[in-house]
Amino acid sequence: MKRPIIIFISCMFICSLWNQLYPQVTEADYERIDTLLKRSERVYASFVRPHWVGETHEFWYVNHERGGDTYYLVDAEKGTKQQIPPREEEKPAPREYRSGSHRDTAKVLSPDNQWEAYIKDNNVYVRPAGVKEEGVALSYDGTDNHYYSARFRWSPDSRKLATLRIQDVKERQIPLIASSPENRRQPILQWRDYAKPGDALPVGLPALFDIPFLKQIPLKDTELYAHQFSLRLTEWRTDSRAFTFEFNQRGHQRYIVAEVNAETGAIHHLADETAATFIYYNNLYRHDLNDGREMLWISERDGWRHIYLLDGKTGQVKRQITKGEWVVRSVDHVDEEQGIIYFYASGFNPGEDPCNRHYCSIRIDGKGFGDLTPENASHRVSFSKDRQYFVDVYSRPDLPPVSLLKRLSDASLITELERCDVSDLEAEGWQMPEVFHAKGRDGKTDIWGNIHRPSRFDPAKRYPVIEFIYAGPHDSHVDKDFKPAHHLVSRLADLGFIVVSIDGMGTSNRSKAFHDVCWKNLKDAGFPDRKLWIQAAAEKYPSMDISKTGIYGWSAGGQNAMAALLFHNDFYKVAVAFCGCHDNRMDKIWWNEQWMGYPLDEAYSASSNVDNAALLKGKLLLVNGELDENVDPASTLQVVDALIKAGKNFEQLYLPGKGHSLGSKFEMRRMNDFFVKHLKNQEPPEW
Repeated sequence: MKRPIIIFISCMFICSLWNQLYPQVTEADYERIDTLLKRSERVYASFVRPHWVGETHEFWYVNHERGGDTYYLVDAEKGTKQQIPPREEEKPAPREYRSGSHRDTAKVLSPDNQWEAYIKDNNVYVRPAGVKEEGVALSYDGTDNHYYSARFRWSPDSRKLATLRIQDVKERQIPLIASSPENRRQPILQWRDYAKPGDALPVGLPALFDIPFLKQIPLKDTELYAHQFSLRLTEWRTDSRAFTFEFNQRGHQRYIVAEVNAETGAIHHLADETAATFIYYNNLYRHDLNDGREMLWISERDGWRHIYLLDGKTGQVKRQITKGEWVVRSVDHVDEEQGIIYFYASGFNPGEDPCNRHYCSIRIDGKGFGDLTPENASHRVSFSKDRQYFVDVYSRPDLPPVSLLKRLSDASLITELERCDVSDLEAEGWQMPEVFHAKGRDGKTDIWGNIHRPSRFDPAKRYPVIEFIYAGPHDSHVDKDFKPAHHLVSRLADLGFIVVSIDGMGTSNRSKAFHDVCWKNLKDAGFPDRKLWIQAAAEKYPSMDISKTGIYGWSAGGQNAMAALLFHNDFYKVAVAFCGCHDNRMDKIWWNEQWMGYPLDEAYSASSNVDNAALLKGKLLLVNGELDENVDPASTLQVVDALIKAGKNFEQLYLPGKGHSLGSKFEMRRMNDFFVKHLKNQEPPEW
């Protein structure tokens, strides 16, 4: 009988040690964390959001102060501000909206108001404006599944008309079942259009018509553009000599800007971008100069996202305007008269987070680069109507916002408007997030992220570590701006966890090579970098207990969170996956083919949480909604099926009536309970 007693005493001793290590989470703790989002009420002079007054150099803003909200009017010319009575933000006037459907039957008037074009029986018709009789057919080969689009583009001189002829396909539909509708007992079956990787897509090719001669002008050599993900008409030249279109080849490895001669129908390329991996078309930018005789273009052809000047006739590079191991994030404004480009960029300041956004300018001749917002932070700017003055608000996760008024001509400071005050939060024990960086898998590249600690953090204690993950390659995702409370992080941190977020390799806004890690390899998700980052942080801060590290995420982050327990379960032990796209063949076409490629190959299976479900180790909670229109709910159910077949233990929360936007109090409580139970080894308090 001695041995059971010894075992019992040993277990009691271990539990006692564990409770000393991780104090018991109580219902009071849960009640307290539900109030954390009100922290913003105790943050003063947070940031200035200017409301510029018409064409003037004046703006007003609301400032949250200890005495309440105070309104100020600022004169940018004088650099003065005065308190004013409360004002209401002007609401934009309602705009007429047309769906712009390819099948629209509305008449489209020519610029000279003499003609109107319309679609009848899938063909293009024109007639003199105001005439009620049937017009003249310009095409005769339109059919129900190979028709002409009603999205017409008239030439400025009204002599030519451009549109698309579309080879249609029936788009895949997915079923959604509303199991518990409010107004009836029986479930409701719903259908959603939802194309998936590998599906056939519509093909639209440009078509051109001559109005004075009432005929179609055949276009030459259009076969190249039939293998498309998309093709869209863009604009006519102001002298009506040509129109342009942009073509994204299926597979996202070639992108073309083309010009069509309005007289001959000949097509030549103004830009022809190719890549061995992928071209991320959402990061492209084009601005035509001198009526298309030159063109500003963003490309990653030298390994970094930069602005180029192309010849409008040959498509050849005339000049690389920006250059260096940093990236242009977006072009904000082109002042053609002054020959200056204004843009956001990041990564050019050594020692600074390479994803901090700075507002910059450079001349079109490639000279005179300037950082108009040089402070080590992420910047957001707002301009007066004439762009003579701007407000610059800068912050970091570890730097509360500072709001400045500046003059654009020389970026000089006119006055500091506000400086954020978080002293009340700090007095309560709130912890400022920490920006941390460590070397990635190559031993050279800095990986950046944030560390969120509990309120009243005690560095002498040990805290379990949980990673909040979203590794979608379409952007970088770790916060660069100040947030006193994060609705997906703060509650969990204040339950006694250290929460981290990291942008590993495979995310955007760094070099092309950094981004390319995701190519046909979404399961990578930067995990080799993330683990090294967390280990480096734990080496510096012994308070981080990474012996049982957890992870959670939504959507693509849900896929990542489960993948952690499949491919990296030597490190991650507990995961909560919300509405995950667990197999990229089951998810939306436009996102998944961009990174995983076309046609579909074995790479899709290699990254699939379904096909690799048998690798699961650790504690997993799957959460999704039955009415998710973003990620097919069947994706999670297929994971469930694979886990059952593999004999794996897991938990699932399938939510009636819920869609993709999960995050209510119920789901958050379930996630918090899961981590408390499996990382703190405690039974969470009763609901």
